[in-house]
Amino acid sequence: MELKAVLFDLDGTLLPMDQDEFTRGYFGLLARKLAPYGYEADQLVSAVWSGTAEMVKNDGSVSNEAAFWRKFAEIYGEAGLADREIIEEFYRNEFNSAKMFCGYNEQAAGTVRALKEKGFRVALATNPLFPRVATEARIRWAGLEPEEFEFFTTYENIGYCKPNTAYYAEAARRMGLDPGECLMVGNDVGEDMTARDIGMRVFLLTDCMINREARDISAFPHGDFKKLMEHIDSYGQEIGS
Repeated sequence: MELKAVLFDLDGTLLPMDQDEFTRGYFGLLARKLAPYGYEADQLVSAVWSGTAEMVKNDGSVSNEAAFWRKFAEIYGEAGLADREIIEEFYRNEFNSAKMFCGYNEQAAGTVRALKEKGFRVALATNPLFPRVATEARIRWAGLEPEEFEFFTTYENIGYCKPNTAYYAEAARRMGLDPGECLMVGNDVGEDMTARDIGMRVFLLTDCMINREARDISAFPHGDFKKLMEHIDSYGQEIGS
């Protein structure tokens, strides 16, 4: 089956980062934003994690956005929902300071553009835990523009999360492709490599690898961006034929 599309993860893949460092920094900024409105930092972080858990177990019946805010309202009640605009304002403004907790690799944007020049369709399969505005910001931190991707997932536009294979099936469906015509590129063994379970090809980017269960990565094609391009070239196919 011909390879037609490459799907990229964002955090730790196109956008270098230590996930724990980024999360701590991001939560610190959010807590600082909401402190004047009566939000205690530890409870706020716990609430965000609870909302995240709801998104991760979402079954597609509602958007991840709806799943998150339903849980947030359970914790903070109507007052929490009333403050939604303040939180959304945070993602439009203060969240941009979280760029300081990320790295930069010019090969990331270069690889995306090189693949498009070769005729591949390219999408961004980032775990949809953030609003669109925050996802667009992180894309730009990586040296790319949102419109360079055929589509990208956000918490507004999908009702699944990684590692649920339904997430990858939906991504392929949106491109009108069989999963076997897609290659998923990501840095998280537990979240990104599950795409293989529905027949997607996979490549594990090891620059900022996450391997919580210490799995044997020799089971997956892996390496840096140079290795990724060599791996794709090894298919030896004419794109669009």
